[in-house]
Amino acid sequence: MTVYSSARRLYLPHPRLPPGCEALDEEALHLQEGEAFHFEPYGLEGGAPGGGAPGDRFTWSRRRGANGTERIGSDEDERVHHHGGALFFLRPLRGDSGLYTARQRSPSGRCFDHRANVSVGPAAGGRVLYPADEGVYTCVCTWTHNHTQYTTSASRRLELEAVSAHRDVMILAPADKEKFADEGSALQLKCSVFCGTNVRSACEASWRVDGAAPHRLAGYEETTETVNLRPSNSTISTALLSILSVSPHHFTASFQCRGRGRFHWDAVSLRLKQRGTMIPLSVGGVCVSLLCGRLFDAYVVYQRQSPDTVSEDALAQFVARVLPSVLEDRCGYRLFIHGRDAIPGEDRLELVEDRMKQSRRLMVILPPGSGSESESSDQQSGAPQSPEIGGVDWQVVGLHHVLLQGELSVILIQLGDPGPRGYTHLPAGLQHLILKSAPLRWSEGLRGATTWNSHFWKRVRYLMPATPAKRCSQPAII
Repeated sequence: MTVYSSARRLYLPHPRLPPGCEALDEEALHLQEGEAFHFEPYGLEGGAPGGGAPGDRFTWSRRRGANGTERIGSDEDERVHHHGGALFFLRPLRGDSGLYTARQRSPSGRCFDHRANVSVGPAAGGRVLYPADEGVYTCVCTWTHNHTQYTTSASRRLELEAVSAHRDVMILAPADKEKFADEGSALQLKCSVFCGTNVRSACEASWRVDGAAPHRLAGYEETTETVNLRPSNSTISTALLSILSVSPHHFTASFQCRGRGRFHWDAVSLRLKQRGTMIPLSVGGVCVSLLCGRLFDAYVVYQRQSPDTVSEDALAQFVARVLPSVLEDRCGYRLFIHGRDAIPGEDRLELVEDRMKQSRRLMVILPPGSGSESESSDQQSGAPQSPEIGGVDWQVVGLHHVLLQGELSVILIQLGDPGPRGYTHLPAGLQHLILKSAPLRWSEGLRGATTWNSHFWKRVRYLMPATPAKRCSQPAII
């Protein structure tokens, strides 16, 4: 299996590009000498055979410094050749390193340059390492100078990288297709994606504005941060797009959040909608104003128990896909899911306190087999495999609002079977809630598990607010 890493860099248009030919972001590829490699530029995967759309024409070339470029042929017997937009290295050599460009021309006449900076390194050798091989290794060198023997040593610590797992890209934010904005104000848009476990080098979120990278447009600033959240090592990449001042043309622009992993990419589109002006109504001398109350229908958290892959996958799928698709997309509710909706850098405890006050329900998700482990860690919800938000925060704040102040109603959902130990290992406050209100049981194999009008989801909706916050969260427009 070829081991390589991929990264992307912002790349300014090349001065020698033909008129109308757009240079796309450059990609960096690290190959191993002698190991075959197949590459398709970002955005071409999953199209016509060889990449791109039907009818697109591709030419590949390699830059050779000041001596010009070398054309890459399509003869499949050649060690380096292309097939449409796909580039093949059958037996890469160190000398194959360089900048490769695929020029794509569509039948409509549009032209794009896809660039790949290829670096071929020596083949990996040596034996497979095991955790027992970790430690400090010391090299001792004995040498002689002027008939005198000397000793020099140098030490290096060997640490094995955590196991990585690439998953299909899951876009966590934006959750809505529209966002309200005020003309003349500053605005920040968040694109957050989940790529798997311990895969920082192959996970990237980015924005496009009407198909163009923000750095090529005036009035935008984009910052990207990719992190492995502890202790789960879930890899989340977040791109923040700052609009310095919202103007009329922003309300007609298309904003696209893109997520790219090692083997998969996805995108969602967002449009800005101008916020209307609230005008009081005067009815029979009585002034009527529309008060919408709290911003969120439910604050969603979950109890994470063990690193069991099956349980983690079930939890991730329910929290990131099933729950939002039913309650938000089909029923119109507005959920706050921390890993999806929080902006990096916000104070953790203040964030939990503020969003709790802005929520009308507290929804706690209990994973499958939650009683099968002797230890548990309580984590905030929102991204697959639980971002580390600090387990006690939601309990301290949430249970205070539920038990002491009586401000929040709680909805408990158990995924699958709770396990042989039941709920005896859970915190006392959470056990008290379970005794007062038995969790609703959800199973992937349940009839209508993802159908909004099934018996299970009708029970959930019965416990949710009668009128979704999303429907009255904006001022009335008269």
